[in-house]
Amino acid sequence: MSGTYKWRELTFSNDRGLNLAGLLYTGPEPGTIVIVCHGFTGSKEGGGKALVMAEELGERGYSTLLFDFSGCGESEGSFSDISLSGHINDVKCSVDLCLDLGYKSIIIVGRSFGGSAVLCLGGTDKRTAGVSCWSAPAEPFKLFSERLKVDPAHENGLVPLSGQSGTVLVKNSFFEDLKIHNAARCASLISPRPLLVVHGEADDVVPLSNAENIYKAAGGPKTIKIISGADHQFSGHYHEVWSAFFNWLENYFPV
Repeated sequence: MSGTYKWRELTFSNDRGLNLAGLLYTGPEPGTIVIVCHGFTGSKEGGGKALVMAEELGERGYSTLLFDFSGCGESEGSFSDISLSGHINDVKCSVDLCLDLGYKSIIIVGRSFGGSAVLCLGGTDKRTAGVSCWSAPAEPFKLFSERLKVDPAHENGLVPLSGQSGTVLVKNSFFEDLKIHNAARCASLISPRPLLVVHGEADDVVPLSNAENIYKAAGGPKTIKIISGADHQFSGHYHEVWSAFFNWLENYFPV
């Protein structure tokens, strides 16, 4: 089926007027589409893996939208301005785009910070047919507060955060915004739409307890997949993640 699917570059605006860069992998007719949301400091290509996953989804009859959150990758905006509220709005605008393009069923999937965003959006936006989060923080404020490199802000008003990609700078407002979001509580609002939670057993960035709390809070139908020995990036295990995701899609959203 992949021969009928093609890549297309596009841009679309969020509610703050920033242009977001996207890649659409789609067939001749709009049917079911998967919107993929990258993690903190990530980009739509996912180091190339997101592109390969989209093409595998095409083999199974699903279209895919990859996009860069504002301030990330090729999208407009400054990284220091990012917020979870902004990410949630970017996901909402990607859903708007897919509906405008004629897609009938929209699945949102996000990794890490993008996973928190899809949980928060999916809980309130009933236009989404299903939600999947990978390595997602259940309580983002608690997690990111623990990653502060230093307690006080820099003189320029920016706060350094240390992580796997080194140190990045965000505004104090990033933490204030996180306080209003609880991804686990939002997960409880997704039912009766399906939810898939995927997490690495050896994740030392977002502990496994986050996935367990999200799953516990959610109503049915819900599925949890713990990848044995996998770290936060699912290094060497991403095909297991894809397999769990593909099986979940084919079970709840057959094409």
